[in-house]
Amino acid sequence: MVRRKRPPAGSQFTLRAFTDPSSWLGGFLHYLDAECGMSKNTTDAYSRDLNRFFVWNREHSRVNLHDIDVQTITRFLDYLQKLSLAASSIGRNLVSIRMFFRYLMLEGVVAESTVDLVSSPKLWERLPRVLSPEMVDHLLVAPQSPVDRFPLRDRAILAVLYATGCRVSELVHLRRENLVLVEQYCRCTGKGNKQRLVSLNPVAVSALEAYFDHERPAQSTVRGTDEDWVFLSRSGRRFSRVSVWTLIRRYAARIGCGEISPHTLRHSFATHMLAGGADIRALQEMLGHASIRTTQVYTHVEHSRLKSVHRRCHPRG
Repeated sequence: MVRRKRPPAGSQFTLRAFTDPSSWLGGFLHYLDAECGMSKNTTDAYSRDLNRFFVWNREHSRVNLHDIDVQTITRFLDYLQKLSLAASSIGRNLVSIRMFFRYLMLEGVVAESTVDLVSSPKLWERLPRVLSPEMVDHLLVAPQSPVDRFPLRDRAILAVLYATGCRVSELVHLRRENLVLVEQYCRCTGKGNKQRLVSLNPVAVSALEAYFDHERPAQSTVRGTDEDWVFLSRSGRRFSRVSVWTLIRRYAARIGCGEISPHTLRHSFATHMLAGGADIRALQEMLGHASIRTTQVYTHVEHSRLKSVHRRCHPRG
């Protein structure tokens, strides 16, 4: 167990009767990083969510830290719904506030957390969107030359996302030393810096080999140094998460499958694996989920898909 050091006397985080909960944000983010081992992307998400809550509290509620109760949180969630935020985003905001108050309990700032009494409505348990195998096939061949500047790189990105079910942050941090193409697997680093091995199918291996042979050498010499990242931008730097989102949206629009994200390929990978008979525990390891409950949502997705097929095909459906 890691023992937390108390902040030095006189710092902004000493135990005083704060009226503004944002005073404890810095300490909370340090706690997530140092003691929970959360990634920068995760801590940034918590920071954005909590800052939104703090601004709303100052402008609409003006509730003291010790007086934040179920009604305050409920009013804030109603506010988020009026902003037309996605159900998953509202649920994540609630998780951020809940984690923040658990931290305050650990620090002895509050005696109990009333936020834990607020549960996510069933409406928020939205099933993720999944592409059909046929639509995935169309997406994987969407990058074309000479229309696209780096079609082989883009094909490799799409193929690896679907073959492994990796998160986009895991994909962009892949190094060439993480790939073992002969054995058809790679090593990726997920949340909490946990590493796992994921398999590469022949399509992904072929796409990577074509990219390494024809496009990547020119990209890696632009800056004069090769930092060994698998996927590079045209300037020779590591390909960014935002760039992956951009290219997926571009190719999705090209094939007419609507608005999707890198996580859509992760959802599709998981659902198709279950449909093919994969064990739920094995799928949990492939996806890098800490809890089996997170993985179980895909059993609902597959059941929902089967129900839609039944309704469409049964003569009395």
